Amino acid sequence: MTPNRLSLSTLSFTSVVALLVLASTAPASAQSLGAVAREEASRRQTTPAGKVYTNASLPADATVPAAAPSPAAAAPAAQGAGAASGAAGAKPADAKGAAKKDEKKDEKKDEAYWRERMKSLRDGKARAESFAEALQSRINALSTDFINRDDPAQRNAIAGDRQKAIDELARVQKEITDFTKSMDDLQTEARRAGVPAGWVR
Repeated sequence: MTPNRLSLSTLSFTSVVALLVLASTAPASAQSLGAVAREEASRRQTTPAGKVYTNASLPADATVPAAAPSPAAAAPAAQGAGAASGAAGAKPADAKGAAKKDEKKDEKKDEAYWRERMKSLRDGKARAESFAEALQSRINALSTDFINRDDPAQRNAIAGDRQKAIDELARVQKEITDFTKSMDDLQTEARRAGVPAGWVR
């Protein structure tokens, strides 16, 4: 026998043995899987299913209780109520305090108070008078310039500036009159309050 013929005979014998082994094990495996499936089906039929709960199975009066407010949330509310009541209770005291402040203001109407008021009015009147003098000087200069101009356009511009100065002078003169009246009123008020005449001169 040659080497090639020996190899082919050996290969054929091995293949035949393998086929016989597979043929003998396949029915056993199929049989074992079928038995397991049948046992599982039988177990499911005999085991009772768990209870399923639905809305219909719950009691009709089953309600969720309202959550009670937490202490942390209740504390600020209590503090707010206390602050509001405290503010309401403090109003009379505040009114009395304001009345006392007004009395103190009345008590402070001493010599310095009256002199300061008169000085303020006097200074305001002096400033207005100085401004009025400056405006009057400007009006005089514009009037002279208006006369010496021959150009109609220039004369119209000068006339407009002079009219503005005249209007401003009228306003300032009214301020001077108001300051004078306020000074007279202050002297009258001081006399009625029993203040020495020297305090408002």
